[in-house]
Amino acid sequence: MQPAASGVGPTATKRPKDRKDRIALAGAELFCERGYHRVSVDEIAAVVGISGPAVYRHFANKYAILVHATRDVVGALLQATAEPQATAAEGVLDELLRALAAVTVAKRRVAGLYQWEGRYLTPEHRQEFQAGLDTLVGRLTTPLRTIRPRLAEAPAQLLVDAALSALGSVTTHRATAADTEELLTRVAWTLLRADPPRRPPAPPADPPAPPVRPSSRRELLLLEAIRLFRRHGYHAVGVEDIGRAAGMQASSVYRYFPSKADLLAAAYYRATDRLTAATTAALAEAADPADALHRVVRAYVAFAFGQRDLVAVYLAENNNLPDEDRHQLRGAQRQHVEEWVRLLGTVRPELPVADARVLVHAALNVVTDIGRLGRFERTSGFDAQTSRLALAVLHA
Repeated sequence: MQPAASGVGPTATKRPKDRKDRIALAGAELFCERGYHRVSVDEIAAVVGISGPAVYRHFANKYAILVHATRDVVGALLQATAEPQATAAEGVLDELLRALAAVTVAKRRVAGLYQWEGRYLTPEHRQEFQAGLDTLVGRLTTPLRTIRPRLAEAPAQLLVDAALSALGSVTTHRATAADTEELLTRVAWTLLRADPPRRPPAPPADPPAPPVRPSSRRELLLLEAIRLFRRHGYHAVGVEDIGRAAGMQASSVYRYFPSKADLLAAAYYRATDRLTAATTAALAEAADPADALHRVVRAYVAFAFGQRDLVAVYLAENNNLPDEDRHQLRGAQRQHVEEWVRLLGTVRPELPVADARVLVHAALNVVTDIGRLGRFERTSGFDAQTSRLALAVLHA
């Protein structure tokens, strides 16, 4: 029997050259699946098949994994759109959209970092991340404005944002169509050809009056919790912060909510109840399935734009709910999606159910992303204009 080489046991294996990338990929998948704060370095290591300390040979800490994973997502999008082969603007744009659809479908388990987990980056890294996305938007806006020369810069960018949101929607669900890439490309083209919502008038110079605070202490605590969760993220907010914002001691908070998790659950039930009520009312007033589809879209747009803090928390903090509440509320979310799918199938009976489900998720994501970007305030007519974008997606 030959002696083992110096420093290497007989069962030792050579460290893979791509181990750092594999660690980052495992981290990104877990961050998207369970949320950044609910994932430990040891859990990431277990997925890769190494020990926790081995991770630190490649990354200083968990945050460094998040930065690397985010750079990888943005880098893949930029690389895919760096050198289009077409020369005519329409061909360039089609090539870019197809490349982006391919990347988002291939990276659907990790590309969701763009939407929510990126908020945990430091300002420096967030700025770097945003600069990459701005470059991507510019690469699509230039050929779009060549094709549509009467389209101003801001509306063109909004349509590009909507198209990117539709492409990125595949990261928010697991549904697949017969050809998901082709369907998403068609949706993106539909949005780029649409009439953009008009920018509302500039706000008055004087700041608006502060909103009326509810007299109920429970309602006030819930209002402030939602606002803080949206601004800083659930894990960065303490019960003391919520109590201070509501003008009371932390001990008083527990008279109304046993824990911070109960505050978060209350926000989710509030959002679910309001969305269900709005959808039910829209269906009750409809004259036929096509009218019903228009009305539920309008109801969702009004909900998303009228209660941005609540909607942002509703979309971002799912993984931080207590298990029982999370399962119950995800069931309610699925029911809402399936209501849209049923209506769309009635209006478009030729459309496969799988395609309808992908289109519904794309429309929902476009609406919430436009609201999340915060570039436009809700004004007269803007809800209807945004609804037309969502309906264009459903009819792509």
